[in-house]
Amino acid sequence: MRTSDQPALGWTVVLRRQPVRIVTGQAEGGYSDVFELICADCGDHPELDYRDISPRLQRIRGPYPLASGVAAYDRHLKLSHQQVPGSPGRRTDADDRQGVAQR
Repeated sequence: MRTSDQPALGWTVVLRRQPVRIVTGQAEGGYSDVFELICADCGDHPELDYRDISPRLQRIRGPYPLASGVAAYDRHLKLSHQQVPGSPGRRTDADDRQGVAQR
């Protein structure tokens, strides 16, 4: 598991402390005491504020206390990333915006 405020190159899923807010892609106002799960494969991006993502991504993101965030990270990897990219069953945020039905 990778925990960080800034994802490294090649990351897919990261558990990070939740910024108070994100303005023009940068954390402002410090960080809260909870954590959030950011999944690039699901269509999320760390430069987007929680209020700017879809309800589906908000459910994935959290927020979580640390122990719950670690459990959510593990569960998300097991449930969402065991399939080959593009295989049936994987949805992206773009699918939600375009109204693509679950395959």
